[in-house]
Amino acid sequence: MTPKARLMGAVAGLAMAVVATAATAQEITVAYFTEWPMPFQYAKQMGTFDEALGVKVNWRAFDTGTAMSAAMASGDVHIAVSQGVPPFVVATSAGQDLQIIDVAVSYSDNDNCVVRTDLEIDKTNAAELAGKKVAVPLGTAAHYGFLRQMDHFGIDLASLEIVNMAPPEGAAALAQGAVDMACGYGGGLNRMKEHGNVLLTGAEKEELGILVFDVTSSPASFVAENPELVAAFVKVTADANAMWNEGSKKAEMLPVIAKDAGMDEAAAERDMSTFVFPSIEDQLSAKWLGGGAQDFMLGVAQVFVDAGSIPSALESYADRVNTGPLTTAKGM
Repeated sequence: MTPKARLMGAVAGLAMAVVATAATAQEITVAYFTEWPMPFQYAKQMGTFDEALGVKVNWRAFDTGTAMSAAMASGDVHIAVSQGVPPFVVATSAGQDLQIIDVAVSYSDNDNCVVRTDLEIDKTNAAELAGKKVAVPLGTAAHYGFLRQMDHFGIDLASLEIVNMAPPEGAAALAQGAVDMACGYGGGLNRMKEHGNVLLTGAEKEELGILVFDVTSSPASFVAENPELVAAFVKVTADANAMWNEGSKKAEMLPVIAKDAGMDEAAAERDMSTFVFPSIEDQLSAKWLGGGAQDFMLGVAQVFVDAGSIPSALESYADRVNTGPLTTAKGM
């Protein structure tokens, strides 16, 4: 059975489950990142989401998770795939009523800061970054990682000239010598590495407790009004992840995913080799949405508060996680 057939095999049952919901939502808009290859994009191209949800799914590309938050606040986007935890924390800390509905991907090696090669600065002499100009996509996972790394190296943020740039812009600025260091992820990070070096590897960051993972998020009101549709969405996503993780269908899936991500196959395969896509069971465990993610968000919020990036944190982020859709999907 082909990957498409396997994905579509479950569609009929899922579509029946969302008939009542479809009467409420005739079409939805989902945010995602280009140059960020993930298994769900195979299902996206195969039309599996439209069939399973029973509605037309419009897909809209973004550069940052903060822009995703703004689009959900305006009602232009209903679900955001692979939004970074930091932008999610920034938005919810400010009062935006968003909920995490699944763990999209863990990727400590695909989010980092890169120092321009000619400066010859690495982890052994990172203090020399003082006074330098840095491109950072503010309020994102890359911003959080930047703050944690600067704290680790004892670099005073006030000594840096920090400019807000999305990863593609930061990569261009680094290549042109307009900035001394740039932070980002995905394709932007790959281009940064052509002109510089990282300060810490993914493993070294994890040793410091700098976790990097993205979530699928949605306005709480949309989840409450469309529970079966949202459950069907995470189910299709989980099925695509499981198919990729199993390994035997990668040769068929990779070209489709790479094309949808706007990448060549080699680059997409390289990036995905550093990604971890947790199963539904893993996501519901204590490590992730069973408590770990909630605790992690408190830590992220405090880092932003200490850096003056947000005025205050929530007392708890427990109600910012809704495991209902995943639990329903598990039984589908």
